[in-house]
Amino acid sequence: MNPRLLILTAGYGEGHNAAARALVAAFDAAHGGGTARLADIYALAAPRLNDIVRRGYLGVINRAPHAWSAVYRWLDRSSLAPRLLRAMRRERRVLADLIARERPAAICCTYPAYAFMLEALARRGQCDVPFFNVVTDSISINSLWWRAGAAGWFVPNEDSAAVMRSAGVDASRIHVDGFPVQPFFSDYARLLAPPDLARGGVPRVLYIINSGTRNAAETARRLLRDTSWELTCTVGRDETLRTELARLAAGRAARTEILGWTNEIPRLLMTHHVVISKAGGATTQEALAARCPMLVNQIVPGQEEGNYELLRRYGVGALAETPEAVITELQRAFHGQGRVWRAWRAALQPLSKPDAARAIAAEVLARLPAQAGVEPIPVPFRSAAASA
Repeated sequence: MNPRLLILTAGYGEGHNAAARALVAAFDAAHGGGTARLADIYALAAPRLNDIVRRGYLGVINRAPHAWSAVYRWLDRSSLAPRLLRAMRRERRVLADLIARERPAAICCTYPAYAFMLEALARRGQCDVPFFNVVTDSISINSLWWRAGAAGWFVPNEDSAAVMRSAGVDASRIHVDGFPVQPFFSDYARLLAPPDLARGGVPRVLYIINSGTRNAAETARRLLRDTSWELTCTVGRDETLRTELARLAAGRAARTEILGWTNEIPRLLMTHHVVISKAGGATTQEALAARCPMLVNQIVPGQEEGNYELLRRYGVGALAETPEAVITELQRAFHGQGRVWRAWRAALQPLSKPDAARAIAAEVLARLPAQAGVEPIPVPFRSAAASA
């Protein structure tokens, strides 16, 4: 009998959802469709309230990032926050009912609050299966990720593992398998790549405009004025901006594509030389998986600071917070047949783990009790010990 896995996520940042979807795909690929169940307990327990809170969260990080920074620091240090998370009765009841109904062999959490609920349920005898935290942040990791305990933690890179080890987390339970991304990245790793700049290829620039991105329109206008690179802009659901940029792009000599909402981001990352975006967890990690250097044009204080710090440490892009800085960094990257860009691309190699979701699935299944009836996944994985 195939095991059942429960994957818990929350809509407070796309990184949590992206990681959860990738894990579902990996478990289902290993043992057949329906092996993994994806659930957002907050949305199930109180959909209207969750939508209001989620919108409020997005509004704060976009319009009052310094206020969010203070909240983030409080959550990291507070002794009250864990008690509040354990005391969420409605969410805890929904989670207990889901566990009783699904009878999972293990639970993977891509949002840190769930570990506190699961810890409380375990004390009440309502959860007797191992649960794992899949950490979606890098370096600036909030302590909520480990304060409730877990059977194991999966972290995106060795730098993040070092942070957790220094905080006292059991090193044997920390696994450096990467950030789980969609299988497209590993399936097409050898098939898709941007044109070779050393052989006369034209630079390709991808600009991902997120909600709340500062100077988005002006940055796009300046990118469109320079015809030394091909340009793809994704504007999400902002039809007004899409219409304006499409008008400005009409007749542009270099190849230009203005897209609204799209599910083609993995392909675009793998076929462009540089991506311009805020340092969100999902975008940053997908860029690493695609080996696409990143120009960071905005950093939300807290979790996104670590994402940029990772890029800075390894020299795989640059910080460009104004339209002028974006153009300057692109010109520097592509000068001399892309000398700087080639250095960025090479530096991405040790950080790129496009097979992370399969590796995490293999690691989780390998740790299930024998009675779960699990067949191992034939995918190599790297633990913290192997990566140290």
